[in-house]
Amino acid sequence: MLFNSYQFLVVFLPVVLIGYFALGRWNIGFAAAWLTFASLAFYAYWDASYIPLLLGSIIFNYWAGTGIAKTLPMSRWRAKCILIIAVSADIVLLGYYKYADFFIGNAGRLSGTELELLNVVLPLGISFFTFTQIAYLADAYAGKVRDTRFVHYALFVTYFPHLIAGPILHHGEMIRQFDDPESYRPRRENFEVGLSIFAIGLAKKVLIADTLAPFAGSVFSHPGEVTLLSAWAGVLAYAFQLYFDFSGYCDMAIGLSRLFGIQLPINFNSPYKSASIIEFWRRWHITLSRFLRDYLYIPLGGNSKGVPRRYANLLATMLIGGFWHGAGWTFVIWGALHGLYLVINHGWRALKEHMGLPSFGRWGHGLGVTITFLAVCFSWVYFRAPDLATATSIVGAMLGQRGVALPEAIGALLGPAARPWLEGLGVEFQLGGGRSFVLSWLSIVGAGLIAFASPNTQQILGHYRPGLGVVSLSARWPWRPTVAWGVGLGLLLAAGLLALTRPSEFLYFQF
Repeated sequence: MLFNSYQFLVVFLPVVLIGYFALGRWNIGFAAAWLTFASLAFYAYWDASYIPLLLGSIIFNYWAGTGIAKTLPMSRWRAKCILIIAVSADIVLLGYYKYADFFIGNAGRLSGTELELLNVVLPLGISFFTFTQIAYLADAYAGKVRDTRFVHYALFVTYFPHLIAGPILHHGEMIRQFDDPESYRPRRENFEVGLSIFAIGLAKKVLIADTLAPFAGSVFSHPGEVTLLSAWAGVLAYAFQLYFDFSGYCDMAIGLSRLFGIQLPINFNSPYKSASIIEFWRRWHITLSRFLRDYLYIPLGGNSKGVPRRYANLLATMLIGGFWHGAGWTFVIWGALHGLYLVINHGWRALKEHMGLPSFGRWGHGLGVTITFLAVCFSWVYFRAPDLATATSIVGAMLGQRGVALPEAIGALLGPAARPWLEGLGVEFQLGGGRSFVLSWLSIVGAGLIAFASPNTQQILGHYRPGLGVVSLSARWPWRPTVAWGVGLGLLLAAGLLALTRPSEFLYFQF
């Protein structure tokens, strides 16, 4: 069941909201149990056969976490043993479902034998609910777990706005909200803010991301046929498709959760406006970056053991982060590229500070944004490509190895004066494709203007606080619960609903 589907919006969501608030007036424990049951039903809609796996994982990690919390005051060594066993079990489970066939296939190629694959089907959301529970176990070992009620823990893991594609949550930031009676009372402010954020997120997904998808798909499906401009069109289309797809999902998750009186952490903050790759990872998939930093980079030693070790830790963290996204060498290369980018970025900052170089002001910032965006786009090729051959072919075309070509219709529009000049520069003119060429670049330019020049959702709504109104807003067009905003966002929501003829999955569902 997709957030961007009529089944969800017309049936599931209203029924769950009514039951949640009706039970909340009577008993908040029953309301939490109802929301847990609804979240399991949401998951079962995809594939009910994996419900036992999800429940088994929840029961096991709940038992381990409560065991750690209870054992910790008496024996830190025993608590650490439980932690190691539980985290190892989680990693083995994730490894089996996500990476078994990858390792078997590569072992076969190395040995020169054809090994039979297991053909394991990846359970939806397993990466996210596994990482969420590993974070819970680590928090329990750190002494941060206080609430040990099973229904709250089960809701923390299965809560449907975040279950499939994040954000990756911490136990403490959610449990206190599940235990607050105010969360179970319908509030006008929550519906105003929640529906506004949801409308913006839905528009990002169905009006922008899904419009760009065919342009990206055609290039990555036929990598041998693309030249310089078409390769860049496909890669930029994918860069903005993924941007608005994931941004839209994050907005929709936050907006839906706000309807229930629960606030999820911000997980996306205009990452293409970043002036460095370091800043990019503080803005893109923020909760995953937090998880990798807190539970991988810092335990490896972080930056506390010298510069060479720091850079090695960065590379290792990003390699693992890349492999987490998918069982393929393309994801390993994507992670390695970002690890290398981070090493170069930290090295440049250290050199700049050592030599006392100036910041170069606005021009320097603009150059940083441009370089960061181009570097990210090159890495997206490996993230999107189904195999290394496709990625290599597209990167070669992006670097001009197949020359430059324009549709014949564009040549006719340019006129007889411009065409010979372009042909002298090596530009070829091909039959067909004129309409698709123009539409793709118009869509890319439009998406780029929104991504780079417009305020993001939290800049418009993020500083609104129920009962306090708008405080400390930096947006050019601050949101307020007015008729004008209601009409505008209502029309945006209507446009999004009318575009739900063929709902498409969010890209991060595959991870």
